[in-house]
Amino acid sequence: MSDTAGSASEAASETTETTEPSESTGPSGPSTTGTPGAIDPVAWLLADDADPAIRAQALRDLSRASTAEVAGERSRIPLEGWGSALLDRQGSTGDFGGVDDESERWRFDLYSLIQLRLLRPDPADARVRAAIELVRDRVTWGPWHDESPFFAGETEPCINGNALAIGAYFSGAASSSATPDGVAVIEGTVSEPLVARLLSEQLPDGGWNCEAPDGSSVGSFHSTICVLDGLLEYEKAGGVQAVDAIAARHRGEEYLLERSLFLSRRTGEIVDPVMTHFAFPYRWRYDVLRGLDHFVAALPGAREGGAVDARLAPALDLVQRRRSADGRWSLGAAAGAGAGVGAGADADAAAAESLGEESEYQVPMEPAGGAPSRWNTLRSLRALRWAGRA
Repeated sequence: MSDTAGSASEAASETTETTEPSESTGPSGPSTTGTPGAIDPVAWLLADDADPAIRAQALRDLSRASTAEVAGERSRIPLEGWGSALLDRQGSTGDFGGVDDESERWRFDLYSLIQLRLLRPDPADARVRAAIELVRDRVTWGPWHDESPFFAGETEPCINGNALAIGAYFSGAASSSATPDGVAVIEGTVSEPLVARLLSEQLPDGGWNCEAPDGSSVGSFHSTICVLDGLLEYEKAGGVQAVDAIAARHRGEEYLLERSLFLSRRTGEIVDPVMTHFAFPYRWRYDVLRGLDHFVAALPGAREGGAVDARLAPALDLVQRRRSADGRWSLGAAAGAGAGVGAGADADAAAAESLGEESEYQVPMEPAGGAPSRWNTLRSLRALRWAGRA
């Protein structure tokens, strides 16, 4: 099983990379905050017509809501909107679609579960718990991987990193002690052999690459972010190999930081202009806002006044430039969005095409093409506030 589009993109994104160390300041630009005609983006995120997943995260990260208020909104995720639609797709086999085509079934399962994790429902919720137990007991990676159980993973680090993130998050281990009813951790969703495999596959530059078995010796942004997200969820769940996982995560984060999340170490130029367009929900692809998502989750101390690594400045500058005149952000490639970042119309078209790819495997949430996006507004504001810029 291989995501051929992902492999090709990873290979292409590495062609401009070298291992020669050099500093780069990268592009920079002013924020558009305070522009006349701007709306209150937080109020928009908390509006009655917003999905519970948006409201819960906005209450937690962008407002002064109480823990009880956040929990109440979060409890709605499996019952309404996108969360309910995702869970409704699961059949008696545990799969989320594609059961008549073994070459497609794994995509429905993986991408739907990635999307469900990004909504951040409570793993202890009865409906969520039943869905994850069904995946654990019945879903496999198909005959190409000897019917390996879903949470045991398969062979590619980009896929396995996502499988680890899903299993660790939905095990409930990161929050089980805080659940009022003392719901036990779900057993069998965190695979220690899968963690050991990922740790063994880290490359000398700190990254990972799905093309490593075919001779690639440098990391890929795409593979690396998938593994980093998996290791972070695993650490939060208190995995047996957490000490080694933390060390590997730090090396992987250095891989991204040395490149300011999207710039070549050798030239300081953008490695791949498509990375400057922000997709959601993400699957295997990397972009700048996804990279910032990881650092916000991995280094919460910045919210309490901790220092933000200076190498993140070009990425944060880019996010600020992408803010529209009304104070919100759009999804993916808006018309002319490449201007000012060395991208241009060709990159806009490529980003729009990549956003449409594989969309049938997940529940539709928001349109691309320039319309305001609650997801990207939430994620951008969260990153900027975390960095002390908003």
